[in-house]
Amino acid sequence: MSYAHPEVLVETDWVWEHRNDPKTRVIEVDYDPKGNYELGHIPRAGLIDWKKDINDPIQRDILSGNDATALLRKFGIDYDTTIVFYGDFNNWFAAFAFWALSYHGARNMKLMNGGRKKWLEEDREVTKEVPAFDEGNFTASAPDESIRTYLDDVKSVLENESTVLVDVRSPKEFSGEILAPPEYPTEHAQRGGHIPGAANIPWGKALREDGTFKAVEELKELYGSNGITADKDVITYCRIGERSSHTWFVLKYLLGYPTVRNYDASWTEWGNMLRNPIEK
Repeated sequence: MSYAHPEVLVETDWVWEHRNDPKTRVIEVDYDPKGNYELGHIPRAGLIDWKKDINDPIQRDILSGNDATALLRKFGIDYDTTIVFYGDFNNWFAAFAFWALSYHGARNMKLMNGGRKKWLEEDREVTKEVPAFDEGNFTASAPDESIRTYLDDVKSVLENESTVLVDVRSPKEFSGEILAPPEYPTEHAQRGGHIPGAANIPWGKALREDGTFKAVEELKELYGSNGITADKDVITYCRIGERSSHTWFVLKYLLGYPTVRNYDASWTEWGNMLRNPIEK
């Protein structure tokens, strides 16, 4: 059985064959550009720094529509350009870029299965050359609120059996044993735990050891056995919205769930708000 939307996922062979296609733009999205992109990347791949480029520089929010327009035009992206994202951390931040730019109307986007890790493990060519592109004509559209949700929305559905929440963090974060992973000690909330009623399905369970996505039958079993089914409205969350974007991608595009929203403020908002209910 194939994925619900197989066109949004491409393999490394496909990326290699299309790397010089003027209507295909490959973009690496990194948490750590200096430790990754600058050491070597796919030929003709552009760079998105997730913290600088996908987040608002002042307020706690993702990039604005105007910033999305400027970002994609910088890479020479037009309305008919195919955009392929890949990156470090098994595509955490590539999926975050996919979600954030979907919110602003970008289309024809794909993820490279396996991300940066798979490209390097296959010993494929990399370069340190930074490409330059003629400016594109992409313009952001009105935000697509059907794929995003906010604090008050989440509060309103806590007792709604037709809506399910997926906490994609690690079990120790979910239980409240730790406030943030050791590698991100500053990205935590005042309290540990999880939103009441949420199912804990860590994002990485959707992947094989090589970082590629599991088969559709395995994914259906993973989520369905935890009550996350296609007949429900699904809300994904993590700590700051990047890992939950990865699970949002799996549920929406690989399994074809009709209603999946990302709560990108996630636990750093929920766990810091006065009188918010939590479970441990």
